[in-house]
Amino acid sequence: QVQLVESGGGLVQPGGSLRLSCAAPGSNLNYYVIAWFRQAPGKEREGVSCISSSSTDGSTLYADSAKGRFTTSRDDAKNLVYLQMSDLEPDDTAVYFCATDGGRVCGRLHPIVFDIWGQGTQVTVDS
Repeated sequence: QVQLVESGGGLVQPGGSLRLSCAAPGSNLNYYVIAWFRQAPGKEREGVSCISSSSTDGSTLYADSAKGRFTTSRDDAKNLVYLQMSDLEPDDTAVYFCATDGGRVCGRLHPIVFDIWGQGTQVTVDS
């Protein structure tokens, strides 16, 4: 079973940028849909973005909160999926997770759809 590992979180000032990475040691991420979610303290886990498999059109979709500021992409050679975040705000503070449902094409961006999760990486936006 594929295992996911996030990295790249940290402390950033408002207006700053951060790039998160999702890796799958021992598996080929290219085959899978990879979604990004986040969960802030006391709040429900919410979808951020999704990227379809490289074996399809690799299409992406974004939550309204991410549109225009966040970009998800793949580096097939490095077997990584990225979440590039810019113009960060304090409300972006959360633990960020990558996840897959084992499928190929992005569909509903809801946590109930995804059954394989990484351990998460903390992003804190604070001056």
